[in-house]
Amino acid sequence: MIATDTNFLIYAFSRRAPEHRAAWRAIDKARNDPRGWGIALPSIAEFWTVVSRTDRPQPVSGEDARAFIHALIVEVGAAVWTLPAGSWERLVRLAVDLGVRGRRIFDLQIALAAFEKLL
Repeated sequence: MIATDTNFLIYAFSRRAPEHRAAWRAIDKARNDPRGWGIALPSIAEFWTVVSRTDRPQPVSGEDARAFIHALIVEVGAAVWTLPAGSWERLVRLAVDLGVRGRRIFDLQIALAAFEKLL
């Protein structure tokens, strides 16, 4: 199973990003992977937060952000992963056990959402 993170989504969305083409090559590879691929719901929210920030030189409209995510899910076949109720306890326990600090909690959340789909 291939999990995407927020930066990956931003690169795929941002045509001016130097990583744009590499991100789309990775999406093509992921969509053909027999194990499947997906996006954790928190990554969608974080993507939205970053690309639509009003302090950016060219903030993205909500409709453009929605259209991009919709295309990844409906046209490209990404699954959307959510955490089941009560997952907060497992998340924070793992964070303590692994010494997760700061923004790394988002990556742990993505990994946990993907792992839950494997169970």
